[in-house]
Amino acid sequence: MRPRRRGPSSSSSWSGPRSGPGGSPPVGDFLFGEWLREELRRDGPPPPGPMPDLAIALTAVRAGGRPLTGPPPAELLDPVPEADLVLASVAGIPALLDDLAGDARNVLLTLVRVWVTLATGEIRSKDAAADWAIARLPAEHRPVLEHARDLYRERHYADEVWSHDLEVRVRPCAAEVCDRVDDLRRRV
Repeated sequence: MRPRRRGPSSSSSWSGPRSGPGGSPPVGDFLFGEWLREELRRDGPPPPGPMPDLAIALTAVRAGGRPLTGPPPAELLDPVPEADLVLASVAGIPALLDDLAGDARNVLLTLVRVWVTLATGEIRSKDAAADWAIARLPAEHRPVLEHARDLYRERHYADEVWSHDLEVRVRPCAAEVCDRVDDLRRRV
């Protein structure tokens, strides 16, 4: 087993209001993520674009942000309203589910991050969210999420392998997590 590695790095910048006209997503000035590295090398920086997950990013920064200099982010940024956090958390679920067959690990771990965020108000790492969710899932779904978490912790995408037995259980596991998210979303 390889030593645990940190997740991919990402960075974004934004200025202006938290939402655009008519409640539309705010506009982000710049977004970098490891998944965009090759595209950025090839095409250069992207133009400003919608940033529907700003509420999630601000909540995470307020909770755990450590500035290089200056006051902690929680002293500078207002808390994100719960309704905004819920909307931002669930906004990407349809697109995620479209990617389930080709990116099961990332999709499942992102879905459980949404679930833990709605249940606790906290933004957790993908593997910490998986640990939380595994304890709450029915037994038949736990091996799928345990495998996704272990792949995240121990393997690069190129080294990822799913057994047929686990692969056929991915969609039912995702459906279970989505049901939990829907239950929580209706309560807000």
